[in-house]
Amino acid sequence: MQKNSTKDSKSSQRVIKKYPNRRLYDTDTSTYITLAEIKQLVMDSEIFAVVDAKTGDDLTRSILLQIILEEEANGSPMFTTPVLSNIIRFYGHAMQGMMGGYLEKNMQALMEMQAPMVQGVMGNNMFQQMQEQMQKQTEQFLGTFGLKR
Repeated sequence: MQKNSTKDSKSSQRVIKKYPNRRLYDTDTSTYITLAEIKQLVMDSEIFAVVDAKTGDDLTRSILLQIILEEEANGSPMFTTPVLSNIIRFYGHAMQGMMGGYLEKNMQALMEMQAPMVQGVMGNNMFQQMQEQMQKQTEQFLGTFGLKR
């Protein structure tokens, strides 16, 4: 795990300290915050890091995964069982390193395509075409490595 010092990180990003009692302390506002508030930081595109108050270890990914887990448990899940199973299959696979980049690039492409749709520039047909294209690309990618959807 990467270590961050509060002073070095504070100049470029917001620092949230996680204490052994599982409480999260926002060093910018000098207040304790909740996972819901960290989720709001993500929604607001705030740059932040969550660090272990004692060791300085970077816990950001762990906290983000906690938020995803809570979101998946509430309401309608985004990740189906087959999708999660395929992600797990990539751990330890020769292509593990490429999978993160692949997912990141596709998410970025989706975000870029989503912006005009939110503004009403594109119709439902365009959204369906995007979904079909991404599904096709995913199937081709998984097929390349002998994995099926």
